[in-house]
Amino acid sequence: MKLYPLFADLSRRAVLVVGGGAVAERKVAALLAAGAQVTVGAPELTPQLQRWARQGRIAHRAGAFAPGWLDYVWLVVAATADRALNARVAELAGLQRVFVNVVDDAELSSFQVPAVIDRAPLVVAISSGGAAPMLARLVRERLETLLDHSLGPLALLAARLRKRIRRRHPELAARRRFYEGLFNGPVAALLRKGQPKLAAEAAEQALQDEPAATTGSVVLVGAGPGDPGLLTLRGLRALNEADVILHDRLVSAEVLELARRDAERIEVGKQAGNHHATQDEIHALLLEHARAGRRVVRLKGGDPFVFGRGGEELEFLRDHDIPYEVVPGITAALACAAHAGVPLTHRDHAQSVRFVTAHCRDSLDTLDWRALAQERQTLAVYMGVAGLESLQEQLLAHGRAPSTLFALVENGTRANQRVVTGTLANLPERAAAHAVRSPALLILGEVAALAGRLAWFGAPPLGEAMATVRQFKPMRPPREAAVAQRRRA
Repeated sequence: MKLYPLFADLSRRAVLVVGGGAVAERKVAALLAAGAQVTVGAPELTPQLQRWARQGRIAHRAGAFAPGWLDYVWLVVAATADRALNARVAELAGLQRVFVNVVDDAELSSFQVPAVIDRAPLVVAISSGGAAPMLARLVRERLETLLDHSLGPLALLAARLRKRIRRRHPELAARRRFYEGLFNGPVAALLRKGQPKLAAEAAEQALQDEPAATTGSVVLVGAGPGDPGLLTLRGLRALNEADVILHDRLVSAEVLELARRDAERIEVGKQAGNHHATQDEIHALLLEHARAGRRVVRLKGGDPFVFGRGGEELEFLRDHDIPYEVVPGITAALACAAHAGVPLTHRDHAQSVRFVTAHCRDSLDTLDWRALAQERQTLAVYMGVAGLESLQEQLLAHGRAPSTLFALVENGTRANQRVVTGTLANLPERAAAHAVRSPALLILGEVAALAGRLAWFGAPPLGEAMATVRQFKPMRPPREAAVAQRRRA
């Protein structure tokens, strides 16, 4: 179950905590810090809860739980050691449409209390939905080391200036750039040094300065093969700074989820026989948004300079004086091979690797088939699903052995990755039998024998039994083999 994240304003609102032990005490402390009006219902209280009751910080209902305790409260926390009592509290709270948290019992709870990183007024909450609280705490510990304590004062300073910032920068793009300068520039640095007065003065000066003219730009970003964990840190930063994202069809939804929420997303993907946007239309969109002063991310699957037309787009931008930069991505051949357990090169079997695109008949006709059919090399064929028969025909005609092994990787690095194996002799039939669809990458060569032995990600390869260890024994050059033999002797 996916929880809806929510930050509740409990200031001066009634909250009931059922239970008077150590766990209840921790929950009460957090509620008091949030300004809640807390009532604790329990026969007995810890010494700290007793002190808070004497001081008037909490109200105490002594005795056994009664349904009337739930009247007029906003939230309920059940923190007793009696699961039957906790279940009764949860049931009655649900009937009154009051959110309830049963400590360490996600099944009975209608809301979860997250692990919290407090940089008030900035608060980061982490939840595992009650499934793994210790994991949420581990994530909190890691984030604690990354988030400086000066973020709280920085947030307060931004809050004080918010109305003036909006008046000074009514346009969203200009206002965003001001905030980025505020949060990443001298003001933030002064707060980290413990100099709040100088930080406030620097912020005032920034508000009075004339806004710099906005100049649009384009960042060409390689999104990688689909797994969001393979996106580079620079790519992630560019996505979070973008005003507009022009993305290909093959960019995964998980990668797009990492982008800033208010960035405009435009799909410009091209697929064989179904072009959403021509290259000229993509160029026009890049120019339109960059000239409007926006920061544009051109997000491409894999790497933009490997069959991604990145060079064409940079030439266009340069011809029109649009500033640009490039953030490389992990190309499909590297990622799919790694996730299929297939090394693209191997000391004994493949001294070279060739990247080939075969998405249409014209591209197949321009290839050097005599060179591609040579042994002891690996072919990594992009966008080749539709042209497998022609690929097979040309390779066989130019001398590649029918027994040459292949691994066809569909949706490489993603949760639904599939690997289909076989030989060049039955390549089209194997692909058809398993209904392989784009995106898929073909790895053809002696190294494909390792797909079965070294597989580590996703389901095992589909298809015929691959080469045995005996068949895949090293084929070292004579000199190296002789040296190895002497060492063994």
